[in-house]
Amino acid sequence: MSEQNSGIQQPQVSIEKELRKSYLEYSLSVIIGRAIPDARDGLKPVHRRIMYAQYELANSYNRPHKKSARIVGDVIGKYHPHGDSAVYDALVRLAQDFSMRDPLVDGQGNFGSIDGDAAAAMRYTEVRMSRLASEFLADIDKETVDFRPNYDNTLQEPSVLPTKVPNLLLNGSSGIAVGMATNIPPHNLGELCDALQMLLDDPQCTISDLMEVVKGPDFPTRGFVYAGKGLSDAYHTGRGTVKVRGRLEVEERKKGLQAIVIREIPFGLNKSSLVEKIAGLVNDHKIDGISDLRDESDRKGIRVVIELKRGTMPEIVINSLYKYTSLETSFGINMLAVVDNRPVLLNLKTALAYFLDHRREVVVRRTKFELRKAEARARKPGTRDAVEGIEDARTLLGRNAGARVGHAHHEALGRARDAKRHGSARGRVVEGVFKKVSQNRQQGRPAHAFDGRFGAVVKALDVELQVLVGGAVHQGLENLAQKFREVPGTRVAPEDFRSLARLRACKLQELRDLLD
Repeated sequence: MSEQNSGIQQPQVSIEKELRKSYLEYSLSVIIGRAIPDARDGLKPVHRRIMYAQYELANSYNRPHKKSARIVGDVIGKYHPHGDSAVYDALVRLAQDFSMRDPLVDGQGNFGSIDGDAAAAMRYTEVRMSRLASEFLADIDKETVDFRPNYDNTLQEPSVLPTKVPNLLLNGSSGIAVGMATNIPPHNLGELCDALQMLLDDPQCTISDLMEVVKGPDFPTRGFVYAGKGLSDAYHTGRGTVKVRGRLEVEERKKGLQAIVIREIPFGLNKSSLVEKIAGLVNDHKIDGISDLRDESDRKGIRVVIELKRGTMPEIVINSLYKYTSLETSFGINMLAVVDNRPVLLNLKTALAYFLDHRREVVVRRTKFELRKAEARARKPGTRDAVEGIEDARTLLGRNAGARVGHAHHEALGRARDAKRHGSARGRVVEGVFKKVSQNRQQGRPAHAFDGRFGAVVKALDVELQVLVGGAVHQGLENLAQKFREVPGTRVAPEDFRSLARLRACKLQELRDLLD
C-alpha cells in the first residue's frame, strides 16, 4: 500500500500564491462583512443583524423593553456567529447618545458614560428600537430588498435594509479593515434631507451647492468645527482633516473672581481623562492661575468648573487648555463605504446619490409588490367584475366625450339591465359609476371625479414611473425631516476664527508681561 502511495504525485502548491489568495479572501471578508459600512443603509453587518433581530421580535419603540441578553442571543444564534461580547458592545453603542448623533436603540439601564464607564452586563439592561430605527425597516415585508441565507443556510437575512434615513452621513461610522479604514463624521438629519431634496430637484448641482445646505459635521457632543480647506477637501474628495474644539464659558463668581466652565467637548473624548490631564498640567505648572478644578456634570450635560486665581486672565488659561489638552483636536475624515461589494471612497454628492438610488429601488419594488397584490385580488370573481365594470365606464365615457353624458348613461343602463339578468356585478358597477358621474355634473364637479375601490391603482398606472418614484422619495424625505428635524448642535466656524483668538491671546500676554 505504501508503494502505491509513493507512486502518486502530489500537486505542487506555490506558498506565495496560496498565501496571496488566502489573505485576499480574508481581507475581503473583513472589509465587506465586518468593518466597512454599506453606502445604502450606512450599517455594518452586525448592526443590521441587531436591527433585523429586533424587528422579528416586534421590539419596536411602542412596545415594552426586552432584555439585552435576549436580543444578543437571537443575533448570535441566527445571524452573527461571533462572540456575545462583540454583539453586546455594538448594541450598547447604538444606545449611547454621546456616541450616536441619533441613537437607534432605546436603552433602559446602565449603558456606560462619557467618562469611559462600561455598561452593565447584558442580563441587567433592556432595549428596544428607537422611533427613528422604525424608519430603517419600513416596508421590509414588501420584497423591497434582497434576502440571503444566514451562516448555516437555515434562515434568511436582509442584505441591506430599506431605510428611509441617510444613516451613512447621519450617524457616521468608523472602522479599521485590512489595508484600509473608514472614519465618517455624523451630520444633522434636517440638513441631509434638504441636501437630498436639492439633489432630487437638480441632479446637476455641485458639491459646493450642497455645502451651502450641509454646513459641516454635527457631533453628538456638540462643540465647534472649523470650516476650512480640510472640510472642503473632505466633501470634495472624501478625505480631509478638520479641527474640532470644545466649548468653554467664562463665569463671574463672588468677590470678583472668575471661573472657566467646560460645557462641550470634542467627539470621542473621555471626560474623566480630560479632567485628569488638566489636573496634571496644573501640578506640573504648565498652566498657571488655577485654584480649583471639579466636575459638576450631571444628566443635564457636561459642566467642568475651573476656578481661577484673582488677577488671572481667562483668555490665557483657555488658550493653554486648547494647546496642552484634547479640548482642541483633529478629526480625520475618510469617507470609505461598500458599493456593489467593493470599497469605494465617496464624496458628499456620491454618498447622497447612492442613498437616493437605493430609495428609488425600494419605492419601485414596493410599488410592484403592491401591484401584484392588487392583481391577485382582481383575479377573484367579484373583484374582476368590479374592475371590468370600471373599465367599461371609462370606455363609454371616452367614446361619448364630445356628447352629453346622458347618451353614455343610457347605453350603460342598457348593458347593466342585461348584466343584472345574469346576476353579474359588472353591470351594477357601471350603473353606479354613471350615477356618480351624473351627481358630479349636477354639483358642478368634473364627471371623472368618482371614487372607486381601485381608482388609486388605475390613476397610478397612468402616471409615468419616474415622476411617481421621484415624488414618493421627495415626500418621504419631507415627512422624515418634519418628524425628526433638530437644530444642529455643533457650530461650524470659519477657519480664521482660531487665528484671531490666538492673536488676541498673544496681545493679552504681551500686555501682562508689560504690567509685570
